[in-house]
Amino acid sequence: MPKDALLYQHLVSIGLATNTLTPTAPHADTLGLVHERSYVDAFLSGTICEEYMRRIGLPWSRQLVRRTLIGVGSALEAARYAVEQNTVACMTNGGTHHAHKCHGSGWCIFNDQAIAAKYVQKHHGVGNVLFVDLDVHQGDGTASIFFDDPSVYTFSIHCADQSFPHQLQCSNMDLALPSGCSDDEYMDTLVLALEDILHTYQFDLVMYNAGVDVHADDSLGKMSLTDEGIERRDRYVLTSCAEKGIPVACAIGGGYAVNHASIVMKHAILHRVASQIYTLY
Repeated sequence: MPKDALLYQHLVSIGLATNTLTPTAPHADTLGLVHERSYVDAFLSGTICEEYMRRIGLPWSRQLVRRTLIGVGSALEAARYAVEQNTVACMTNGGTHHAHKCHGSGWCIFNDQAIAAKYVQKHHGVGNVLFVDLDVHQGDGTASIFFDDPSVYTFSIHCADQSFPHQLQCSNMDLALPSGCSDDEYMDTLVLALEDILHTYQFDLVMYNAGVDVHADDSLGKMSLTDEGIERRDRYVLTSCAEKGIPVACAIGGGYAVNHASIVMKHAILHRVASQIYTLY
């Protein structure tokens, strides 16, 4: 079973899924707020070339199309709800930050949070948006999409020694930390950077990628954060935004292990922290 389904089941079992939304597939025009329409249409129709699918790293299928669309729908629901309720909203999936305007990459087809950001800007009166991407890999697709968009600020902390993405893009702020980075080193970097960003700029929404592939046990990530470090990270990000009254839409981001149950426990940290922070709004 995919980790997002396992995560949802776990959240139900511990009483953290009492206020849930069911996503629907977005229209192609919504996807086109970020992606080239020719790319969107080719993927949806199954006429996308094999080279593009190899770059994504997944075989095309109708099931993949549905799963991809529901993933984007989740990001749309999270962003809409966060903005309308002025609160924090968490997905049980998402964080497809390697998808670029014209192509997918690294198991990411459409950039869910990028689409959601542009959607709420267009339809819900949102002005400036901050992307806080704390996955172990740089959000290269997100950085590329918003490179010349002054209404979006992209901030990424990632591991300097990851082999992917092969070519990094330019975020508004990129901070690359070494392999083996500890909880304290990570938090020192995060606190200095995010405090400065939130002090300098005004934002109407934060899109947060809370990847747990920064954990020491992750099979792909090369950082060394603990469960406690991830909780400190998530609590700092969400508290900082709540204290300034900025709504946050959260994606679970990356997290890799043969045993999906162990990853689910790490992703659930975000939801547990969010359940405590939302009362600050």
